[in-house]
Amino acid sequence: MTNPIHFVGAGPGDPELITVKGQRLLREADVIVYTGSLVPPALLQGLSAEIHNSAGLNLDEVLALLIDSWRKSKKVVRLHTGDPAIYGAINEQLAVLEQEEIPFKVIPGVSSATATAAALSTELTLPDISQTVIITRRAGRTPVPEQESLPLLASHQATMLILLSISMIDEVVEDLLAGGYSRSTPVAVVEKVSWPEERQIRGTLTDIGAKVKGAGIRKTAIIAVGEVLAQAPPPSLSKLYDKTFTHEYRKGSE
Repeated sequence: MTNPIHFVGAGPGDPELITVKGQRLLREADVIVYTGSLVPPALLQGLSAEIHNSAGLNLDEVLALLIDSWRKSKKVVRLHTGDPAIYGAINEQLAVLEQEEIPFKVIPGVSSATATAAALSTELTLPDISQTVIITRRAGRTPVPEQESLPLLASHQATMLILLSISMIDEVVEDLLAGGYSRSTPVAVVEKVSWPEERQIRGTLTDIGAKVKGAGIRKTAIIAVGEVLAQAPPPSLSKLYDKTFTHEYRKGSE
């Protein structure tokens, strides 16, 4: 059976936050083409594979590496940062592989979005506060559909994780306020989440812009917004462990 090309999520930065399956595929690979911007170097140490950094390559050059290697019956891994499904730019690669009738599989990774929640020691969904998480970005060099503008998304008052937008922090704040968040809404910025040099800044929509600029954070950071970030006990508890709540595995007490 012909080996598929594996698209593997490397996780957010901590080399231990790759899946067991992803780690095994790296060890078994003959050729690895990785996104050089945020893949931790430790993941690539001690491997026997031929390793290529795609940071300076265009799409055609990346695909040529993948396809040529696969046609030579080599085990090929395309290593992406975080989880390939979120701003991973994989569909344009998969479309060509499908056209060439080359098999592939996508292996999920830990997203920087969920790693940010872990770093902040919070749930993104809390009873009576938010049951929805919006992962988005502000329009910049990459456009965003008009119906997904930050003010429109902010109108839901859900938990928001805003990626690839920290360089526009002032505009992000303006958009969120325009969408209905109050100036006292908690905000956290996490730079290089899970890396040894990770930094966190907490504030509100009133002061987060000044704090971010004062810290010199200009890239590789996630903006988390919403009342779930309030550093206080939640106003209500989950039904799952409520002693009066009956479900399939437990009868609640009166």
